[in-house]
Amino acid sequence: MSLSPRRYAPMGGSFAVVWVAAFTWNGWQASVGYAAGLRNVEDISFETKDNRVLRGYKLKATGSEGQASLPKGYLLVLQGNAILADQIIDEFTHISSAGFDVYIYDFRGYGRSEGKRRLKAIISDYVEILAALHSSDYEQQFVYAMSFGGIAFLDGFEMHGKLDRIIVDSTPSRLSDYGCPSEYDPVNHLPEDCSHFLYIVGQNDRVVSPSMSLELVETARKRSAVILSDEEFGHPFMDYDRSVHRRRMKVIEKYLLYNENP
Repeated sequence: MSLSPRRYAPMGGSFAVVWVAAFTWNGWQASVGYAAGLRNVEDISFETKDNRVLRGYKLKATGSEGQASLPKGYLLVLQGNAILADQIIDEFTHISSAGFDVYIYDFRGYGRSEGKRRLKAIISDYVEILAALHSSDYEQQFVYAMSFGGIAFLDGFEMHGKLDRIIVDSTPSRLSDYGCPSEYDPVNHLPEDCSHFLYIVGQNDRVVSPSMSLELVETARKRSAVILSDEEFGHPFMDYDRSVHRRRMKVIEKYLLYNENP
C-alpha cells in the first residue's frame, strides 16, 4: 500500500514549550497541515474571557456517504503540545462521518491562536470551550485529550460539565516532579468516578514513559476507568508505524462511537 510521507513518518521536529512559572513542557513541533481539501471542514474561532481569539477547525457531522446530517453529539480533541489543529483534523473523519461534530483548536500562542503559552490560561480556555459546547444542547459529549492536552483537560476537570465518554492518552501523572506547583498535577484532579474514562498507555512511548503516567493510570483504574496498555503504542501521532497508529485510532473510534472497550 502506498502512503504519503506524512503517513509514514511520526510527527516531529523542533521543540516548543509551554511555561508554568519556571516549568517548561517540551513537545514536538509538527509540520504539514491537512485541513485543506476536507469537504465538511469549517474554520472556527472562539473568543476567551481575556479577549484572545483561538482558532481551529470543526469537522461537521455527516452520514456515511458524506451527506450533511444533524449531529448526534460532539468530540472535542485536545492535542499534544505544539501539534496544530490542521495537522491532525483529517484523522477524525470516521467520527464526523458517524454523525458527530469534531472540534479542534490551536492552543493559545500556537498556530493561528492569539495569546501567550501559559498553562493556567490554556486550562481556562478549555473550561470556557466546554461550557460553550455544553450549552449547545448536544445529546452526546465526548473528549479525547492526549499528552499535554490531557494535562490541560484534567487540571480543569472540576469545572467541566457532564461528559459522556472521555479518553486520556499518554498524559503524565505529575508535573510537580519537574518543579511545577502540585496544583497542576493531573492525578490530583481525577474524579471519584472514572467509569466513563478510557486511559491509553503506550509501552513504547519515549515522550511520556509508562512510569510517568503510572500513578495516574492506577488511580483511575481503582476508580473504575478502562485501561489500555499496549506494547506497540508510542506517543500519540508519533507511532513508528502507520498500522500501529491506525490501530490506536480504531480503539478510539470504537470506544467513543460504540462504547466498546479494548
